[in-house]
Amino acid sequence: MTRVLAITAGFSVPSSTRLLTDRIADAVRRSAGPGVEVEVEVVELRPFAHALADHLLTGFATGELADLIERVRHADGLVMVTPVFAASYSGLFKTFLDVLEPGLLEGKPVLVAATAGTSRHSLVLDHALRPLFSYLRAVVVPTGVFAATDDFGHEGLEQRIERAAGELVALVGGRRALHVVRDEFADPTPFEERLRPVR
Repeated sequence: MTRVLAITAGFSVPSSTRLLTDRIADAVRRSAGPGVEVEVEVVELRPFAHALADHLLTGFATGELADLIERVRHADGLVMVTPVFAASYSGLFKTFLDVLEPGLLEGKPVLVAATAGTSRHSLVLDHALRPLFSYLRAVVVPTGVFAATDDFGHEGLEQRIERAAGELVALVGGRRALHVVRDEFADPTPFEERLRPVR
């Protein structure tokens, strides 16, 4: 079974960040090929805030935080979703990444996503999240998902979610091909037949 962990760093209840995470998680499940089961677990970071602060001070993870870090270690892929604060990812989001041991995300497929009040922050995916996960040596899927408040309910957001989810599942394995690529040399036309019309 393919296991994907979706981690959301939203603060409010209800949270648009959690809403986006749930929609991506559903799309990841739908993107699996026939006979392939993809298990997606959604985890909110808000309840871990105190444990994360303790980890920064002591250098040790305990209890549920230690368990979450182990789930990250064993996940086949990650969905990482953050609200935008001051044109970048939230402190809670970054703190969680700071407590992961070096190399833990190396080679792990990651879908990055973010929410914000306006579309002015849409470049956060490319100027903040991609460089961060590249530094951690994760494999970031080509399509990121950004959702401003006005994007919810629009078809374009759903299309981006479906595409990004498909790319993630393709990276972790078990998906039908994203694009059917026709091999133009698989069934070649003999040269004589190509010349026949000009005779």
